Formats: sequence, structure tokens, C-alpha cells
Amino acid sequence: MAEAKNYYLIAYDIRCQKRWRKAYKLLQGYGERIQYSIFRCCLTQRTREKLRWELEKILTKEDDLLLIRLSHQCVASIPDYNRPEAWSFNNEAYRIL
Repeated sequence: MAEAKNYYLIAYDIRCQKRWRKAYKLLQGYGERIQYSIFRCCLTQRTREKLRWELEKILTKEDDLLLIRLSHQCVASIPDYNRPEAWSFNNEAYRIL
């Protein structure tokens, strides 16, 4: 059985440009950037912990990191109070080639 996935908003403030670039490149592999230092990722619990572990290897105590899990109800209501392009959904359950 597949693990449940949840959307996460990941925000960071990294003081050193070199560490910022490393974190940015890492996060690109997990989700999509929606603002300068904010990513949206759809992760399982296992993948979230792996990402957090990889980020902690890059960051230092002076850096800030915030992961926010969004409930399915919150995600479903995002289009109700935002611009249509603010949050796109990938509703493809299967992709036929």
C-alpha cells in the first residue's frame, strides 16, 4: 500500500549564499519554488524526514527553516480565496503514454 502524501510549505532564511544555493538545489528535487525562499512539496512522511535530514546537514544554527504541513481540506480550499494560478493541482492519477 502506498504511503499517504501531504503538501508542505517549506520556507527558509539562510545567511550564507553558498549554503543557500545548496539548499535551493536540494529543494528543487523535491518540489517547486513558489517564491524566493518558499517551496511547495508533496511528500510522504519518509520523504519529508529524508529531506529534513539532508537540509540539516547543509544548515547551521544561524539559518532558519520552517516546514508546514497543509491538511487536505486546506489545500482543497486554496483556490477559493486566491488567484487561479496561485496553486495548480496535478489531478492525474495515471498517465497513459
